[in-house]
Amino acid sequence: MKIVILSRDKELYSTKKLIEVGLERGHSIEAIDFLKFDFRIGKKTELIYQNLKLEKIDALIPRIGSYFLQNGIYTVKHFEKLNVFSTASSEGILLSNDKFSSIQMLQKEEINLPKTVYLNSINNLDSAIKFVGGAPLIIKILNGTQGLGVILAETKQSAISIIETLYRTQIKFVLQEYIKESNGTDIRVFVIGNKVVSAMKRIGKKGDFRSNIHRGGTGEKIKLTSEEEEIAIKTSKIFNLNVCGVDLLRSKKGPLFLEINSSPGIEGIENYTKIDVASGIIEFIEENAK
Repeated sequence: MKIVILSRDKELYSTKKLIEVGLERGHSIEAIDFLKFDFRIGKKTELIYQNLKLEKIDALIPRIGSYFLQNGIYTVKHFEKLNVFSTASSEGILLSNDKFSSIQMLQKEEINLPKTVYLNSINNLDSAIKFVGGAPLIIKILNGTQGLGVILAETKQSAISIIETLYRTQIKFVLQEYIKESNGTDIRVFVIGNKVVSAMKRIGKKGDFRSNIHRGGTGEKIKLTSEEEEIAIKTSKIFNLNVCGVDLLRSKKGPLFLEINSSPGIEGIENYTKIDVASGIIEFIEENAK
């Protein structure tokens, strides 16, 4: 098969590993910078890459983050119009990159979430802070990634100061309930198709409540409960993401959804669980691409 990875950096572990596995399994596979496409819509839909019309492609692996998100969405949509099989839908990528839209969608599906507030104004700060349980509380910038833009406000006054600053600089954010018992840990669940293929507990470095590996955290392989597995699979279906990372918190109220990632990193979860996730992705494409 001919497989294209949409990635701006060919040297990233995830991209390199997917190419390595694809080549080993006899496929033509390459990483292409999605900012270098031209889209042509007339009687036919065409994709032009470096002045050449792209030949027939069997499958697409989008690796698109929050930077240049709209460019990535345009590209995936164009492939969809050409009926190319993809590990992530354009709609799923767009929604998963909007933390509040994600929460709104899953609340409708009755998936447990931390209490969350999106503020259109700061006139009712006292009641908003009270709604999420008071301080300490979490403040999340809506387009943050890899733990960036996630702030722990330890006191009500510090929360008000941070909120007023973000509001006045027109940065979109949400307030979220702080789950004390999670103790600086969360769970990353890797879903491929309708199956959980790997899961790890992420543990924040000492003194940091964020558990992201990119922020210096560590990980360990973990066995999920049936409820955690069910939430992860259900979430991936709701967002129409064939490949995704679902982040959960363990709480006194049971598992809580944190966020979903349409292009989850492979390196951390492979290192800590010793499960070959990249091979699972390529195998899924082999089984499902026309």
